[in-house]
Amino acid sequence: MTPGSRGQKVAVIGAGIIGVCAANALADEGYRVEVIDPVLPGSPEQCSYGNAGGLSPGSCIPNAMPGIARQVPGMLLDPEGPIGLRLLDLPHALPWLLRFLWNSRLSRVRRIADGMIALNRLTLECYEPLLREAGCADLILHRGQLFAYENPKGPEGSALSIALRRERGVKVEILNAAQMRDLEPAINPDYCAGVFLPEQGQCPNPGRLVEAIARLAARKGVLFTRQRAKALVLDQGRVTGVATEAGVALADKVVVAAGAFSGPFARQAGVRVPLISERGYHIMLPHAKTGLRVNVNAAERKFVAAPMEGGLRLSGTVEFARPSAPPNWRRAEILLSQARHMFPGADLRGMTPWMGNRPGTPDSIPVIECAPRHDNVILAFGHGHQGLMGGSVTGRLVADLATGRPCPIDMTHFRSDRF
Repeated sequence: MTPGSRGQKVAVIGAGIIGVCAANALADEGYRVEVIDPVLPGSPEQCSYGNAGGLSPGSCIPNAMPGIARQVPGMLLDPEGPIGLRLLDLPHALPWLLRFLWNSRLSRVRRIADGMIALNRLTLECYEPLLREAGCADLILHRGQLFAYENPKGPEGSALSIALRRERGVKVEILNAAQMRDLEPAINPDYCAGVFLPEQGQCPNPGRLVEAIARLAARKGVLFTRQRAKALVLDQGRVTGVATEAGVALADKVVVAAGAFSGPFARQAGVRVPLISERGYHIMLPHAKTGLRVNVNAAERKFVAAPMEGGLRLSGTVEFARPSAPPNWRRAEILLSQARHMFPGADLRGMTPWMGNRPGTPDSIPVIECAPRHDNVILAFGHGHQGLMGGSVTGRLVADLATGRPCPIDMTHFRSDRF
């Protein structure tokens, strides 16, 4: 507990994985904490709920890699491709997409990979004591992560990604067809080569993980207010709380952890971040008893198959659309066709689709900092596809920023002035 935190109140906007991890870390420092969100932690309305479950300390490959500029048009034109963009949303998405492509230069990719590994390498180290305290240590499985290729020379085409990982100390194994069958016999033999990361972990129920961490926070005295945050409250130029639909929640400090909806709060604090909703879809297949053990990334088809407590989950498609646009369930149907190919003969009845708004920055890494003009506002958003992975570490970093303690990693990677 930090002496300066006693009696001070922190309002956390957002009860997703970032918000609940931050709430726990702040409560441990002695702050009075109020988490503001209209939906329950771990519920299907949250982006965290739909995560593929990867908890990978070796994750350091940005979404924008060299050569992607040549691939994006084909992906967009392919109705079964991994990326969707509604024409009406093109003016909204285009500035972000141009920044995204700019970040695919090799010099930027190396710098971004350094930022990603700095954050993610601590994910298991930070989650394990937290989940033991929450009574759900079973939600971390140490089984590794597999990238599966249908082209036997596929790993050769991923030489840059493999090198980026190995340069940053990540253990990588290249598998041939026989080794693929030994590791994961559940998948179609068409997947005949692989890249296996044996030191990675996975979570079999992201929603239950968020819910358990929120319950732990509540036991520590954290107040969960089911109201929509509308704006920051300023008094004589200083942020003094959060305006909600039910009134004002006064606070000495405010944490903005509202995911894809964080932009307006950040702008009020004087920070503009190119943040977009990378709308993600997944499907749950409750009867697909495939025997799959590890999270499998289909390298060419760009989706993830993950064994979950409730069945088999396939996720990975991205749609650039405004958060308020209605779901395009065709994106989920694409995943069902991928399931048929990867798991021939599996029982795919009873599909349940899901859609959520992932908070994407153009360089694949979040903003984590005290707002330059308002040092009592802590920004913690923009984790994109890796919110679950970054939750435990970000919570610790938020507590460090709140108390003024030095952070254990280089925080220049996560400053908003990089844009």
